[in-house]
Amino acid sequence: MASSGTTSTRKRFTGAEFIVHFLEQQGIKIVTGIPGGSILPVYDALSQSTQIRHILARHEQGAGFIAQGMARTDGKPAVCMACSGPGATNLVTAIADARWTPSR
Repeated sequence: MASSGTTSTRKRFTGAEFIVHFLEQQGIKIVTGIPGGSILPVYDALSQSTQIRHILARHEQGAGFIAQGMARTDGKPAVCMACSGPGATNLVTAIADARWTPSR
């Protein structure tokens, strides 16, 4: 079988790089959270971004409320990241509050 002579110029992304690229494309400028465990590859990719700044929180619940406050003040989606397990469950209060508390 003859080769067409074309080569793919598409950049290959890891899953973590794809997540960061997607956030950049969505116009996300700030991400809150705490790095650790299963989310570390995303944080590695995030460290290479020139468009997204990270706010390190002391607790996942606080990170969730930071993101919620940002979303409420400018009306745009906000992003918070946590590791799986206890880190994710610590976000539940902020997520529930964001869901059931009316905006303005």
